[in-house]
Amino acid sequence: MVDSETIETKISDKKEEFEEKVDEGKEKLEDKKEKGKNIADNVISDLYKTIDEVKDNIKNLQKSADKKYTNYKKSTVQTLDIDYVETKDTYYIKVAVPGVEKEDVIIEAGDNDITIETTFKPYIEEFAEDDEAELIASSIKAGRCVKTIRFQTSLDLENIAAKFSNGVVTITIPKLIIPKHKVNVE
Repeated sequence: MVDSETIETKISDKKEEFEEKVDEGKEKLEDKKEKGKNIADNVISDLYKTIDEVKDNIKNLQKSADKKYTNYKKSTVQTLDIDYVETKDTYYIKVAVPGVEKEDVIIEAGDNDITIETTFKPYIEEFAEDDEAELIASSIKAGRCVKTIRFQTSLDLENIAAKFSNGVVTITIPKLIIPKHKVNVE
């Protein structure tokens, strides 16, 4: 038979061995927790960097799109905004040309049409290059703008009148009234 002292020694040894394994398990668990925390921190950091990169890319894309749109507006001919009224004897046209000088408005009339042309300067051009101004948004007309209006009747070209006031050109266009001539039949 085994004496009690031997049993107690074995129990004590096994107890110490068990406690060492528990301590080792705790250390491994702490290491895994620390590694997991580091991995989570890295993932979150990478996610924030990715989000910042996406934001920067979107801003750059927006700037590029705005620049291309501005270049497109400069290269294409836009139309002018007008009001057009007709009475029995006259046509009236009101053309909005804000920010344009009177001398920069060109009006040409043909037999049954009229063309109004001007060029709007972009706002950014008002800044000196050393100001390092950057265009953020642009929705005001810029570039060459033309409007041609065709009429059903001939125009009295000699009596067309145009007035410029506060960025608006008002054009009065009398209709050419050709009197009917009675022809005698012989």
